[in-house]
Amino acid sequence: MRSLQTRTARVRCVSHRPITLAAAFLMFGLGLDSAAAQQRPAGSDAAKPESRALEGRWQGSLTALGQNLEIGVTFDATVTPLAARIDIPAQGARGLQLQNVSIEQSRVHFELVAGPGLAVWDGVLRGDTIEGEFTQAGVDGVFVLSRVVPTDTPATGVVRPGQPEDAIPRYRHEEVTFENGDIVLAGTLSFPEGPGPHPAVVLISGSGAQNRDEEIFGFQPFRLIAEHLTREGIAVLRYDDRGVGGSGGSVADATSEDFARDVQAAMELLRSRPEVDPAAIGLLGHSEGAIVAPLVAARSRDVAFLVLLAGPAVSGEEILLRQSELIGRANRSSPEAIEAQQAHQRQLFGLLRRNAGRDELEAALARMIRESVEAMPPERRQSIHDVDAFVAARVLPQLVATTSTWFRHFLDHDPRRALRQTRAPVLALFGELDLQVPPTQNSEPLARALAEAGNTDVTIDVVVGANHLFQAATTGSPTEYMTLQKEFVPGVLDRISAWILARTR
Repeated sequence: MRSLQTRTARVRCVSHRPITLAAAFLMFGLGLDSAAAQQRPAGSDAAKPESRALEGRWQGSLTALGQNLEIGVTFDATVTPLAARIDIPAQGARGLQLQNVSIEQSRVHFELVAGPGLAVWDGVLRGDTIEGEFTQAGVDGVFVLSRVVPTDTPATGVVRPGQPEDAIPRYRHEEVTFENGDIVLAGTLSFPEGPGPHPAVVLISGSGAQNRDEEIFGFQPFRLIAEHLTREGIAVLRYDDRGVGGSGGSVADATSEDFARDVQAAMELLRSRPEVDPAAIGLLGHSEGAIVAPLVAARSRDVAFLVLLAGPAVSGEEILLRQSELIGRANRSSPEAIEAQQAHQRQLFGLLRRNAGRDELEAALARMIRESVEAMPPERRQSIHDVDAFVAARVLPQLVATTSTWFRHFLDHDPRRALRQTRAPVLALFGELDLQVPPTQNSEPLARALAEAGNTDVTIDVVVGANHLFQAATTGSPTEYMTLQKEFVPGVLDRISAWILARTR
């Protein structure tokens, strides 16, 4: 096993047992206006060598006003005129048709007809990167896209450098569906070599609409976890969140309680399979998924173990306030700007708690956004050409996000209530540089809650140099995510598999 640098907060306690909320960026108030979409006249782009250079998937981010939004663009150079679609995962938008897509002398242009006005991208193709400028509703920004190299490998395993293919433990996988009431969820079930029965684990994703690989900026944490655990002899079920990929339903009106029932249905599927040991089924949750996992374990003794990655152990309000402070510092915001942001958050949370009406919330959000603009440094303030348009563009998406069923539940939910009833073995890992679920805020409350449960098998470690996604990082800020290697800190996966196998063999 490779070494894993950690700092131990609790190890096998004797006698005791965005998330980040994606910022409601200014942009897309979505809903493509097909009537207003203007197709470029048919041309010969598809025949141009330059057009063929764009073919395929590109992943990256859009940055404006110090905020970062993940985007993915897929170009189709097999048609005339050149076509493209954009995904904006944080806003639940996938496959939106782009307009006026072109490339001339390495200059790439495309547009999106969106709620607050036309969004325009102008960039330059340099090898496997497109970099350029973005504008919408009086706001300027920059974007960068990198070509996504296909990484699909056969289900026989992944070749490690210097390892002969015939030395790789083989496994198989199959596409499955399961039901929670009228919601049908689709996923991938991976089995180790041999008849079994094998220990098994359900993977539970973090906040927002996630696919079964929990993909972000081309990094696929759940795919890597599934491949590693399966090679080590552990069956894995990972699935698309509600409304994503092959799954039905929607995350918009769902809460952690609903996601917990999805997980219970996933466990029922595993129990029905002869290849799985029904007494050795556990849960692995990341971020909000590490809130959901204890909810299930607190209600069912059928959960054999829990692996909690970057798991919150305080209320959503505490998480969001600390998160905005740490990310602001990492992004070099002034103390005054951070203090103002925190004050705005507390005002908003107070309005939500007393069930303020839509008009009052909308007016408060508009005031807060305008005050934020006025407090910006001059160089950022100059990028907003029309303050009224900017405020109007941001109010609606923030109003929708903060009045959602999920957000209201997340704000007040205290994960410690479920943790105090969790007696299954727990491995909890935190990233030292995690600014979204900081270990300094969450590791001790988690340890205390599990101790109150009388849980005698608890391991809590802080992984040195790791961010919220357990990548090796510099600052831990989400603005780094797209630039980092698409891999875990060395040793993390080995640590997880060894811990699970020690409790299930």
